[in-house]
Amino acid sequence: MASTSAEIIAFLLTISGWVLVSSTLPTDYWKVSTIDGTVITTATFWANLWKTCVTDSTGVSNCKDFPSMLALDGYIQACRGLMISAVCLGFFGAVFGLVGMKCTKVGGSDQTKAKIACLAGLIFILSGLCSMTSCSLYANRITSEFFDPSFVAQKYELGAALFIGWAGASLCIIGGIIFCFSIAENSNSTRRGYAYNGATSVMSSRTKVHNGVPDKTPPKHFDKNAYV
Repeated sequence: MASTSAEIIAFLLTISGWVLVSSTLPTDYWKVSTIDGTVITTATFWANLWKTCVTDSTGVSNCKDFPSMLALDGYIQACRGLMISAVCLGFFGAVFGLVGMKCTKVGGSDQTKAKIACLAGLIFILSGLCSMTSCSLYANRITSEFFDPSFVAQKYELGAALFIGWAGASLCIIGGIIFCFSIAENSNSTRRGYAYNGATSVMSSRTKVHNGVPDKTPPKHFDKNAYV
């Protein structure tokens, strides 16, 4: 019962993390910068993995898509690939996790389902690591440009999408670890179910009964002639 509850918790954590990672990919604010006036914000610059935009004080946005994938910076291409890989791995991890859970009726025996659940955990861990690496790589580029005194172009700060990606990656990794531990719990329960109690022979059982039950036979009394 404890293993089933742990698998359900792991499945909820991984699915929540995968949804957050998937929502991070099209989110606008990966990096953001503002130009403030005396009273209000005059313009907001923001960018993600697909475009860069500017929004004025009236709320009108002007966006420019990245023209060519080959002309992009290397870190943006790497972030795109890692995030797409994280989403795809999370999808397959969800399928394997559903098949490997004890509460479902597909997947075969308990040992087979435990192996499938462990595989789902490994896939979710890889998905979380891909998302974590992508967000960290993008954040490292932002912070390095922000604190570089020789960088004279527009400086940005960390956007909300990065924090959502980090949170989703953490949930995927935690849920994947719980899935991986489920195979150890299933193997321990199997060993406890087939414990060997040792063979008991007929003679030993008779000896135990004879030694355990006191002899209630009354003592025999002999007369004097018996000793002659």
